Amino acid sequence: MPQDDPHRGDHHQGDPRQLAPATQRNREPILAVLREVLPAQGRVLEIASGSGEHAVHFAAAFPNLIFQPSDPDPAALASIDAWASESALPNLLPAVRLDATAPRWLVTEANAILCINMIHISPWAATEGLIRHAAELLPAGGPLYVYGPYRQSDVPLAPSNAVFDDSLRRRNPKWGLRELEAVADLARSAGFGEPEVTAMPANNLSVVFRKR
Repeated sequence: MPQDDPHRGDHHQGDPRQLAPATQRNREPILAVLREVLPAQGRVLEIASGSGEHAVHFAAAFPNLIFQPSDPDPAALASIDAWASESALPNLLPAVRLDATAPRWLVTEANAILCINMIHISPWAATEGLIRHAAELLPAGGPLYVYGPYRQSDVPLAPSNAVFDDSLRRRNPKWGLRELEAVADLARSAGFGEPEVTAMPANNLSVVFRKR
């Protein structure tokens, strides 16, 4: 199993804040990439924010950016807002309920979009929705940042990722590691440029698509 398993962690009874162990491990490597990717100002929409720990960490690191977390899961939304309340960051907005597969999104403005550990743990329709809506929302040059494990045609699949992929497909046949080229093809057809790929710890990738 890869170290970056995105399964949402437990939380103490009566405390809505969820703890996702992968967040503690990957947030600094991701932050290092985001420092080279995010605009100086504007609004950053995070899709599938999960526990909300990433949103808090990144909002604290980029005080000149406004962060909009989102998730389709009510428990995740409660966790996000609880972490946000504790942080008291003025540039972190209340979480909104958003399903990537929805025909319309409630959010209508974004200068950058982040999506961490969703593509492999959701149906392919979620990736299609993510890219379609990102193409509608982002300005020219705006980045869509996606993070997680992928299959690559020219790179052998790491044994830990093979085990992880098998476990995901057993849990839900519609889940599993995606072919990076399939995601890139989808992005190209929606008006994005070539992927900018950065190798990350625990056999994950940071992938940036910029709106043409």
